[in-house]
Amino acid sequence: MIIQFLNELNKKNIILASSSPRRKEIIEKLGIAIQVLPSTFEENLDPKDFSSPGNYVIETAKGKTREIAGRVSAEQKPIDLIIGADTCVALGGNIFGKPKDDKDAFQMLKKLGGKSHEVITGVHLMAKKSDNTWHESEFSEVTTVKFASLTDELIQSYVNTKEPMDKAGGYGIQGIGGSLIEGIDGDYYNVMGFPLHRFTSYLLSIFEMWKM
Repeated sequence: MIIQFLNELNKKNIILASSSPRRKEIIEKLGIAIQVLPSTFEENLDPKDFSSPGNYVIETAKGKTREIAGRVSAEQKPIDLIIGADTCVALGGNIFGKPKDDKDAFQMLKKLGGKSHEVITGVHLMAKKSDNTWHESEFSEVTTVKFASLTDELIQSYVNTKEPMDKAGGYGIQGIGGSLIEGIDGDYYNVMGFPLHRFTSYLLSIFEMWKM
């Protein structure tokens, strides 16, 4: 995989277009040094305008990376790779992003309780080519999560911890929310917000392009 090229990769200027501490933590597990530069892209796309949740999150991720690309180009910053990502939860035709408030978080969790749902992360990558233009690539990853049955009292107690408030679907698998989950099928890190294994395969392709 990418492990044998870490020294060369760490000579590159890599930007994560997100303020998510979880995405930064996941990518840094590879031993790659990244800069965090949150995008100012307004995340107001309507999921109903897209044929699938995967296309919706990819388009949001693309908006983040392209905003950063325009900004760093205007400032003439030496950037080699920009990483953008967006995550949503899907159940029965409904798309859940981050809850707006405690009431919204409660309603999300009540709908998820006792059911299996999908966590979808879209990733968009912009890599600088030798001719100073951008090579763009994108993908989405799906993980199925099975929730235990949840009582209203349990849901409210969890909402009161405030852990749900900055997370798609209103829960964090890496925190207390992990106790609500019976099992998953797919990439654990995808549920946290970034599909690490799939990303490394795309990163390897980008690295091979840089070597040409």
